[in-house]
Amino acid sequence: MKKGLKISFSLLMTAILIFSLGACSKTESLKKVRVAEVTRSVFYTPQYVAIEKGFFKDEGLDIDLKTTAGGDKTMTTLLSDGADVALVGSETSIYVYAQGAEDPVINFAQLTRTDGTFLVSREKKEDFSWDQLKGSTFLGQRKGGMPQMVGEFVLKDKGIEPHKDLKLIQNIDFANVANAFASGTGDYVQLFEPTASVFEKEGKGHIVASFGKESGSVPYTDYMAKESFLKKNKDTLEKFVRAIYKAAKWVEENDPKEVAEVVQPFFEDVDVEILASSIERYQKQGSFGTDLILNEEGWNHLQDIMEEAGELPKRVDYKTLVNTSIAEKALQNK
Repeated sequence: MKKGLKISFSLLMTAILIFSLGACSKTESLKKVRVAEVTRSVFYTPQYVAIEKGFFKDEGLDIDLKTTAGGDKTMTTLLSDGADVALVGSETSIYVYAQGAEDPVINFAQLTRTDGTFLVSREKKEDFSWDQLKGSTFLGQRKGGMPQMVGEFVLKDKGIEPHKDLKLIQNIDFANVANAFASGTGDYVQLFEPTASVFEKEGKGHIVASFGKESGSVPYTDYMAKESFLKKNKDTLEKFVRAIYKAAKWVEENDPKEVAEVVQPFFEDVDVEILASSIERYQKQGSFGTDLILNEEGWNHLQDIMEEAGELPKRVDYKTLVNTSIAEKALQNK
């Protein structure tokens, strides 16, 4: 009996060892991709779904994700080889190129296709109209960043001259804008979700308009990499895009509450109901797109917005900073 137990125990230990070695081998075989995201936002829901649902691992990738608040910090991280891929506004690639970068940053996939910010008023507005902003203190985003430029584009379209009709504050660091408004600065503020909905629930502000709806389609946040990395890692980036595509499709086809439950680990302090309503807002205004290809019309529209804001250093040809071949090949083999 004891001999039989000894043999069974030996077989069990052997099985455990084989399983452990197999698991280690599988983990070690995953290729690590370091991703720097410009902010942590529900706006990037497909990315978090791809991580939580294992779509990246299915493609043989291990994602090392870090948040580098602000476009300037994110681009610095990418340029200094602190990340392989950046998720940030397309405008940053133009700024880097205009400074004469020897290794330019290339946009290879588009994650969001609208602005992701909402206009939040300190006071509740039963019948909001844009002209109510005239004479108010507006807490905007960083000068030269996509939120600020799209914000100004929309305000001008509504007959408001941002630098004349408003007391415009835009010298507060990106990560501290929400805190500044919560502490009493400004009558209006431009915020991403889920912060906008959290403020509304806590009575700190009220969502009165969507900059995404008002500005229309624009290549707002893209995945990009240095040209040198892109040339050497096309297969890896194709796998990366395929995982994002699977996630974007999953988000498109599922209920906001179910999506919220999947991404909640990335927003531990936010109630799942708030996450669900935030995701639903983005779904309804078409912020999440399954077409991850940045087209030329969108690229030109982006530069028009930058030019209108006085932030375009020079116009850059579409093919110079946009590479669609990776996304096109990834989507062909999805």
